[in-house]
This record gives sequence, structure tokens and C-alpha cells, in this order.
Amino acid sequence: MNLPDHPAALTAREIVRALVAAGVDEVVLAPGSRSAPLAYALHSAEAAGWLNMTVCVDERSAAFVAVGIARHRPVAVVTTSGTAVANLHPAVLEASHAGLPLVVLSADRPHELRGVGANQTTNQVGIFATAVRWQGEIPAADTATSAVVGVNVAVLRAVTAARGSRSAHPGPVHLNVAFRDPLVPAAVWEPEDRPVDQVVSTGDGTEVMPTLLPRGPRTVIVAGDGAGAAAVELARAGGWPVLAEPTSGARSAAQAVAAPAVLAEILGDEVQRVVVLGRPTLSRQVSALLARREVEVVVAAPGPDWVDVAGSAALVTRAVTVLDEPEASEVAWLDRWLRASDQAHQVLETLAAERLGGPQVARALLGPRNTAGTVVLGSSMSVRDADLAAGVGAGFTRVPVLANRGLSGIDGTISTATGVAVATGEPVRALIGDLSFQHDVGGLARGRLEREVNAQVIVLNDDGGSIFATLEHGRPELAEIYPRVFGTPQGLDIEALARGFGAAYRSVEDAGELAAVLAEPVRGRSVVEVRLDGAAARERALDLQARIRDHVVGAGDG
Repeated sequence: MNLPDHPAALTAREIVRALVAAGVDEVVLAPGSRSAPLAYALHSAEAAGWLNMTVCVDERSAAFVAVGIARHRPVAVVTTSGTAVANLHPAVLEASHAGLPLVVLSADRPHELRGVGANQTTNQVGIFATAVRWQGEIPAADTATSAVVGVNVAVLRAVTAARGSRSAHPGPVHLNVAFRDPLVPAAVWEPEDRPVDQVVSTGDGTEVMPTLLPRGPRTVIVAGDGAGAAAVELARAGGWPVLAEPTSGARSAAQAVAAPAVLAEILGDEVQRVVVLGRPTLSRQVSALLARREVEVVVAAPGPDWVDVAGSAALVTRAVTVLDEPEASEVAWLDRWLRASDQAHQVLETLAAERLGGPQVARALLGPRNTAGTVVLGSSMSVRDADLAAGVGAGFTRVPVLANRGLSGIDGTISTATGVAVATGEPVRALIGDLSFQHDVGGLARGRLEREVNAQVIVLNDDGGSIFATLEHGRPELAEIYPRVFGTPQGLDIEALARGFGAAYRSVEDAGELAAVLAEPVRGRSVVEVRLDGAAARERALDLQARIRDHVVGAGDG
């Protein structure tokens, strides 16, 4: 039997009830004192089987764990007051731009303690500005009655906004909750029956009628991050080549081409129409194609936000389709791209006999033999190595491939992978560079009382930010300044860091050892280090692209 309790405890319990009723059954908690009422309520709700709770001591890491979970279902992240809330901001921005349903619950002091110098108190309302889809506040209650008034509605509004609608993409929301002392409940809460589902339908009841695209123009599909099954189906129906990023969900399409950025550079001048799905952000060659004014650019975006960096879109629509069988000219057009793809594939196949580098590791990891539940790619060189070297069609893994491409930051990648493992209950492999590893090494931490996750982090250690070497900053005439302000070598001891956080460690020297690692099941947390030559990063990247280009053109397919 549950007896009356302090207002703070009652408010927290009502919040938890409303979250579960609204369909949120995953919560990440970063502990603190002001958020204690929520911590007690969440602990009781988990014991009752209402939800799953993950505890992380670092707020930034906790938020990115929530980002990983949000890629599968709505999630709440709970923090105490002060700088704890600000530490969520990078993940909130990623969730905003990636369209992920993340509910931020920040604990706060009562309004009378704000602006008077009270400890750990700042203006938290509106702290995330335009990054959130909705924001609100639950004031500190004084009585048992006021403790629950309006709480259910506020939480339901928050979760509904996070889920999105036809007029708004999913995204983060912020509910600031003030609590008065006492923060410890008078008695342990013993939840009884699970709350009845309370979900708001946000559809407008109208069916989306796809725009019919005419046959004839030499068309390519650009499948960016999150393009998904729509890109695969359009490629099949249209018979058009697909330039598919590794996180598009369309790389396994029969019409996907290898080394898409290089092929876009070779054949792009002949493209007459581009259909864009997802968020294409990886390559300058594809960006240049989309910026050409003589090319008709069609953007298919289901929500109100779409990608049109060059402002060249002739048409923006929710969905597209095509009828009838491909014309003879379209069949020849696709065949030309696929022949060029085969030539690129021949070059990429030779990588297995060379010294291990980022492209080789990415190609092996994303091959059809990979049976890990999900692959998470770092947003710097790792995802670009995958874009250049990973297979396509039947040569690409069937497991989901994800990356934080909302804002493409390198922070929080390990934590995101952890969140994916928590949400799916399946093993996860992450491929990141040494600087991404350093940024989020705390993401390896796992409290002794927390459930273990099966997550393996493969670190491409080239001692610095080698992506800059592949850009204009890596030109020979800038060699004197490059190492300190761009390369930033750190000399990390990856093994010591991994073992310090309780993760298993091993190093890989060649393709055979890498294949052996990838053939093993992922159990617990582990780190695999692949040491690379950062000084040769620019030359190796340019050389591989040149070899592909020369082979394709030399075979008469360019």
C-alpha cells in the first residue's frame, strides 16, 4: 500500500507514470541530489517492470547513450541541476538534426532560489534554445495536491512533440522540473499495475501521394544518411544507379555503386537528374553534383526539413515514384554505372593484400560476413573510409550501419554505440579514430551495478586527426603548421585507457588478425587497436582514389 508522501516524491512518481503511459520505457539517469526524487521513482518503476534504467555518471556520455537508444525508440535522460544540464547540449543538438525522440528531464531548484546566488542554480529554462521541438516547466509543488496537477499533460505534450508529426520531425524536447526539499521520499514507492497507454495521434489522416517522376532523363539517386528502404525501392522501380552512403540503408541495393564519390566525379557531368533521399553530407564530389545548375535536383523528404545546401532543388516533395519499365536509354545508363562500379570493385579487392589502413578495416567490417547486431561509424575518417571502400549490393553487410551524422561530431560515439546495445540487446561494433576515442573514452565506463553490454570499439590509431591531411590543410606547403594545429598527435596509450575502464584489449597488425577478430562473437566491452601511419594518410587516400579513377577510365567506363 502506498501512503501519502512529500510533494517532490509525488511529482516524480507522476512524471514516471506519465512517461510510461506515453510509451517511454527506456531512461538514462545521470545521478545527482536535486534529481533524487526522480531517481527514487525510476528505481521503483524499474523494479516493477515498467521500464529499463541505465545509470551513467557523466552527463555528456549519458546523453549520447540516450541518442543511441533513441535511434530505436523514445528515451528520457535525467540530470540534476546546473552544469549537468549544459553537458547534454552536444547530444541534444545531434538529436535535433538527426530527428531523434529524446526527452530531457532536468531537475531544478524552486523559482525563489533562482537569481539569488543559490548553489548549483542557473537559468535552465530555454537553455537549449531552438534545438528542442518543445520546452516546458513543472514548478516546485508545495502540497500533495499541487504535486500532480498538470504533470500528466506536460509529460504527454513533451513525448508527443519528441515523437514528431507530419508537420514536424521527431526530435529532442526539454521538461525542466523544480523540486523542493525534502528530496528523499518518506517511504519506498511500490508501483502496482502498469499505467494505461496514453498516446496522441499526430497524423492528419491524409495519405501521402508520391510525386510521379517521368522516364527518360539520365538519373542517379543520392541516398544520404537514413534514406532507408524508400531509396532501395525507388532504385528497383526506376532502374537508376544509387550513390549510397554507408549509413543510408541503401548500400545493399542491387543498383548501388562502389566508391560512389569517385564515380560521381568521373560520370557526374553526364547526369541530368538527381533524386535525393536522406541527408547526403559525406563527399565533396556529390555536393558538387548537387550544386550544378544544369542538373534537375528532386528532393524527397517526408517532413518539413530537407537537405538542399546549394539551393538547387527544382522540386521538394514528400515521396516520389516512377511507373513503367525503364527505357532502353535508362537500361544502358545503369549498365554503364554498374560496369564502372565493377572496375572500382576490382581495385578495392586488391586492398586485402596491402598493409592495413582505414579503408581495408572499413571494407572488412562492413562485409557480408559481419554478423554483429549493428555497426556504428565515427563521423570523421571512419565513415569516409567506409564510403570509399565498403562493398555494395550483396557485398555489403545486412546489419544496420549507423553514425551520428546529424551534426557529424566526433564526441559521444562510444556512448552512442553503448546506447544502441542497450536498446537492441544485441552486439555492436564501433569503428572510430583515436581522437574520437579520446573524446568519449569515458563512454567505456560501466558501473559495477549496471548490466554489461556487448560492444566492441575498433580504434584506427593514426595518432591524430588524419582527416585534415586529406583536406586542403594537408598540402605540402602547410607541412610546418599542420602537425600542431590540425594533426594534433596525442600519443595515446589505448591499451591502458581500455583496461582502466574495465574493457578487454587486443591489437591487430594485419588482415588475417582482423578477420579473426571479426569472426569472433562480441562479448562484453572490448577495444581493438589498429595502428596506422598518420604521416602517410594523405598520400594513401589520394593514391587509392587515383587508382580507382584510372582503372575505371582506362577500362572505357568513364
